[in-house]
Parts: sequence; structure tokens; C-alpha cells
Amino acid sequence: MNYLESTYYFDFENDAVQKLITGLKESALSNKEKTIRIYTEVRDKWKYDPYTISLLKEKYRSSHIAQKQTGNCIEKSILLISCLRALGIPARLHLGKVKNHIAVERLIEKFGSNELTPHGMVSVYINSKWLKMSPAFNKSLCKKLNVDPLDFDGENSSFLQPYNSEGTRFMEYLDDYGYFEDVPVDFMIKNIKEHYPHIFDTKEKITEFKL
Repeated sequence: MNYLESTYYFDFENDAVQKLITGLKESALSNKEKTIRIYTEVRDKWKYDPYTISLLKEKYRSSHIAQKQTGNCIEKSILLISCLRALGIPARLHLGKVKNHIAVERLIEKFGSNELTPHGMVSVYINSKWLKMSPAFNKSLCKKLNVDPLDFDGENSSFLQPYNSEGTRFMEYLDDYGYFEDVPVDFMIKNIKEHYPHIFDTKEKITEFKL
């Protein structure tokens, strides 16, 4: 498998993506240092929004996401992967199911559950090993939730915040769907419809909506 390729979704030749890595592409920084820099930028520059869902494939292109101000966990992961590949750093999408234990009222109201699926994160290849990281929760959101933001040090996986700063349970991983060379939109749509059928209880064909 080639985790450096540009694809329909990881379209990193686009100017919107290239603009994000301009300062890193020609720098003398190591791949580890570049990864930490772009991870932090994607984590904090795009505010986390799990309530906007699209079934349109073009909305999952990194060039589209780069021009937004918000993104869900999968969108932010796609953007980060595209930037990493553009920098010559192998990266792939990892999907799973998580359970949120803090500030769940709106999640339950909109999704009928505090379980979120599919949940996206990133696997990056640095110094001969694959590491997992999650750019989903921006720093300002973590502050509101009293949770330490997920930092990435380039040496260890950093993809789960099990507790907040007071020791209350925050995130729990329930299932692992594995990793993907490209964005498996058909699988993602099938997964969403299976877990949240009430969202699609309508005669109209919904392709994008905000809960």
C-alpha cells in the first residue's frame, strides 16, 4: 500500500492544502518536527463540529475541508493526512467507535446516543514505526470541557483522553474498524445509517444536514 499518494480525497496538490504547509515544505525540520507542527495547527485552527454530516463525497476532499473553519473528527483527520503526505510523511486514516461521557446532552438529543461512529484518527509513520494521533478536539474546546488537549510528541501514540483533569471519565473506545489507504466514504455512510437510522427517517433524500 502507498500511504504517500495523492488521491481524490487526499488531493494535496491543491493550493488550499499547499498553503498550509508552505513554511514546512522547504524547512530543515525533521519529519517528527514537521508532524508535530502540522498536527497542532490542524487540531486548533479547525474547531471541532460533530453535528454537520454530509453524504456527498466531494465534501470529504482535503481541498474542501482546508477552506472551512470547522470539521468533525474524520474531516480533520483527512486534512492532516493530506498535509503529511504532501510533506512526504506516510499517513493513513484509522476509524473506530467511541463513547463520550462528558457534555453528552446534545449528542444524545441529536444522535440518540453518546456513541459516535465512525470516529476518525490518523496513523503516521515516523522513525520506522506507526503512531496514532487524533486532531479532533481543538484546544479551546478542551478548556471548556476541563480536559487536557491531546499533544503529540512524535514518539508515542496520542489518540485518547480517557479522563478529564478531575478524573471523570471522558472518552472510551468501543470498536476499531482498522486503517484505510484512502477515505472509505461508502463504508462511512453505511455505518452512519446503521447506527443512527432515525436521522434518515424521511421521504426526502438527504445528502447533507446539520443536527
